[in-house]
Amino acid sequence: MLNFADQCLDMAQSILGHNLNAINEDGSIDPVGSETTRIDEPGHAALAIGEYYRVTNQTEFGDYDLIDLVARCITLQVFSDQENENGLAYAALALLSFGPAKNRNPVWERLLDPTRERLDQRLLARSDYTNHYQAFNIAKAVTRYSMGLSKKDETGKLIDKFIERIQQNSSGNYFDDGSDKGVGGVFDVYGLMSFTFIRQALQLSANLNLRERKLPSLRTCVEKYIKIMPDLVRQDGLGWCFGNGIGAYGQIHSISIIMQAMRDGWISDTQKPFYTDILRRLFQFYFMTYLDQEHGFLVIRDEERNTIDRHTSRMANFDGARTLCQWARLARSIGGKMESRHLLNKRAGRFVNFDKRNRKEQGLFIYHDPECGLHIHLPLVGASAKGKSDSLSFPHCPGIFDWPVDQFLPVMLPELNFDGKVIVPAFYGKRCTTGLGLKNSFYFRYEQPDLITVNEEMVSGLGSCKVSWEFCGNKITSEFIFTVKSQVKLNSMRYVLVIASPHSNYRNGTTLTFGEEGVRCNVVRDDFKAVWRDTEDVTNEPNYKTYYGNINYLQTLTRDHPMIMRPKQQYRLKVTFEPDITLVGE
Repeated sequence: MLNFADQCLDMAQSILGHNLNAINEDGSIDPVGSETTRIDEPGHAALAIGEYYRVTNQTEFGDYDLIDLVARCITLQVFSDQENENGLAYAALALLSFGPAKNRNPVWERLLDPTRERLDQRLLARSDYTNHYQAFNIAKAVTRYSMGLSKKDETGKLIDKFIERIQQNSSGNYFDDGSDKGVGGVFDVYGLMSFTFIRQALQLSANLNLRERKLPSLRTCVEKYIKIMPDLVRQDGLGWCFGNGIGAYGQIHSISIIMQAMRDGWISDTQKPFYTDILRRLFQFYFMTYLDQEHGFLVIRDEERNTIDRHTSRMANFDGARTLCQWARLARSIGGKMESRHLLNKRAGRFVNFDKRNRKEQGLFIYHDPECGLHIHLPLVGASAKGKSDSLSFPHCPGIFDWPVDQFLPVMLPELNFDGKVIVPAFYGKRCTTGLGLKNSFYFRYEQPDLITVNEEMVSGLGSCKVSWEFCGNKITSEFIFTVKSQVKLNSMRYVLVIASPHSNYRNGTTLTFGEEGVRCNVVRDDFKAVWRDTEDVTNEPNYKTYYGNINYLQTLTRDHPMIMRPKQQYRLKVTFEPDITLVGE
């Protein structure tokens, strides 16, 4: 992988060359364009420089004194009065990247005494988090012990608590990034992020015995993610593509967790060729989709696409440089060659069970057909009551079935409004089943004994829903069956199709898109008697962009006047799709 390592380092140097000038004398970071800078960006910048130092052992970059830049960023981060656990953890690992011994750490020597004292206080103070912020606590504990600021290493206790909560919240041992809001079970890309961040912290720890003791516990959970990667990654290299904060970060975390596992020997020699090919595809998609190859920096939002607000362009560039340096170092450690493998992919459908309990079942249905190119992620997960489309239970397939970033639309799902209680059949299920249907099709079915609102509030006593998805080649059949427990007035219903396209410039040549005949949607049965509105052109609307390209049109099936729903009667909506799929390079 030496060529890959060199390529990653070249890209990292290019990105740093375009972004180091944004670091000011006081350690603050200038934003890109009209964006607003975040308080934790200095920590991200510091760790990017720290990783560059680890892979090159250089303390200068052109005219920049890297030690001075890191010291500035750490100083601003530790004296910030705002909540910035994220940036503080990144700044802590940045300091540790230059060595665990205080008397031989050039950044520590550059820090003033008040900064050192304040850093010690900030590393000691920590809250007990149940989400991915617990990974930041682990990084802070590693740094405090490794730098000799504490004789007691709390890292092991924090990792044990992190693992215990995974086991408490997921019967499948997947990381739940949920909060006290919503139905729970927020199984998204922040699980990958947490594991890769913790593993990086342990790699920098001065307590080698602790690392060896805790890696087996982490491996038990990480291997769950590693095993689904062959099914998860699309043929064009698209990685994790549902839930919050994906896009470029979906690619970054997918690549990082595989490379760390290969370095640690968690992937067998017989499986390495398969995962090497997955890495090649993931990286190619990342390179083609998010890197401005002419100027050499990352582009995560522009006039055609968007991402969540807390992912700024400056932060993404420093994170990009940081991970590229990590990949260069890991690739040198892994060795071997990154070759293309022509794998024999068969049409398959699989349900990954994240959590199965009496109260709810959650997971991810994955379907792919290499013949037509369709590759679906259908998540049945929570979203911390954020009411966004990113985690809704519809087939996620960028280029074919898209959705707006950080906005709510009932994409490919019926939304029922009962006097302000807005219902969608998403977030959780019971009696989830999957298997082979007629004509060698694959089905995924689940029930909702209680309807649930877009804010993830269970509505007891209102009604129930049964959901069925069937996949055969590129034909998709969805059916939603609603029943109510007593007579109730339905105020309105709507169902939205999003017609989008890949980015006109930043795109992989093998990325999926529509052919001339489009989505080919057919409403087979509609007991709500809804009608299609005129197609809405949102091409120039700033709120209607995806992580990958622009949304052009919205097609909405709606019933905008009341309807009385009666008990013991089923109300069905059955819709089929047979999208005309092609590649952007054809």
